[in-house]
Amino acid sequence: MKKIFGILCLMMVSTTSAQFKVHIEAPASFAPKEVYLYTLNGSKDLLNTKEIRKGNSWQINVAQPYRGMMKLYFPEENVTINFISENKDVQLKFATAEGKITDVQYLDESNEMMNNLQDVLQKKELILPALSQMKGYYKGKSDFGNAIDKEIARLSSSSGDLSKFPFVNFYTTNYAKYLDKSATKSNLTHAEIITFLSKSNEMLESSSLLRPILIAYLNIGPSTNVSADIDTLLTAVDVETPRGQTVLSELIEIFDAYDMKELKDKYLTQAKNLKCTINERLSATIAINKNIELGATFLNHVFKNPTNTSAKTLSEVKAAKKVIIFWSSTCSHCEAELPTFIENYKKMRAQNIQVIALSLDNDKEAYENKVKGLPWINDTELKGWNSSYVEQYNVHATPTYFVLDADNKIIAKPDHAVDVISFLKLN
Repeated sequence: MKKIFGILCLMMVSTTSAQFKVHIEAPASFAPKEVYLYTLNGSKDLLNTKEIRKGNSWQINVAQPYRGMMKLYFPEENVTINFISENKDVQLKFATAEGKITDVQYLDESNEMMNNLQDVLQKKELILPALSQMKGYYKGKSDFGNAIDKEIARLSSSSGDLSKFPFVNFYTTNYAKYLDKSATKSNLTHAEIITFLSKSNEMLESSSLLRPILIAYLNIGPSTNVSADIDTLLTAVDVETPRGQTVLSELIEIFDAYDMKELKDKYLTQAKNLKCTINERLSATIAINKNIELGATFLNHVFKNPTNTSAKTLSEVKAAKKVIIFWSSTCSHCEAELPTFIENYKKMRAQNIQVIALSLDNDKEAYENKVKGLPWINDTELKGWNSSYVEQYNVHATPTYFVLDADNKIIAKPDHAVDVISFLKLN
């Protein structure tokens, strides 16, 4: 029995041990204690795990196999670090200045390779065309001319043997084929992209390539019928499969972000009418859009550091109507539109209408300086686009407006400040 028990123990250890570990070293001056680790699904970050600092480092055990993009998020400072996983141990350290990360050193082989290739790729896109033009002015031998030739050769060379790095190979190969903006590259076709999206393995979802390649598909033209092109794509990837549903979800969100309402409504309706099992990604897209439909009850928000109110939550604010504004102190469109509310605020209060502005700022000083002049209720998490209400209320741009009734039902989603004022009959 002892031998059997020993074998069972070994089996339990092997099934619960980590696939790989992520080791992070930080300077002693870096204050955050907690770090979140995210994986990627299409364009969505998925929380994998959290870890508390021990000394000046974190060690995170990743339980499930994973090859693809990953992200570390330090919520106390609202800073992130991006890296990759080849389902092998990751090691990195970083330097900071004034609480901000200034330099990241990737110490494992996979991330060192990816970082070097990314550096070459960026220079290839931005610098190589200029170097090729300059070369024509240095036909004779000179130190500078030779240096140009050497750099052109380096940036034009192949990336070497990537057989040890399946994800790096997948990412760099397909980025070069589908997203590289080289002037000499042949034009893509819908058929090429459809084949890629249909045949790729699971690294497509974890690569960050899916959304930009879908945008590239939509931009291939001229097309007389974009909807027909999309239908062809969705038929090929099969919306009754997880891949097809993730593609459908991405398309709905692209149409939402680019204010393509007719296309968004068509494919959101298609998603709602599916009779098969729906994956988590598409389910979330359907749910968030249902939550912000006209007539839906606006999800409650717990205030963090509100101004001009004693209410603890949005639902505790009592008013005949509420105007919700998602904005930022660094948003030029917000800067142009907020004065409209300031000019009309006394009229609004006279009619028991309250403004609640939720900021996507991450700079505390900039936010506090701005809200000194804003008389309505203000709140922020100081997490920028990592704020919880970005996902909760499907915010793609600032400013974004909602008008609620006394029961927090959504009664309007105006596009601009003047539209809000017009809806409220204040002009």
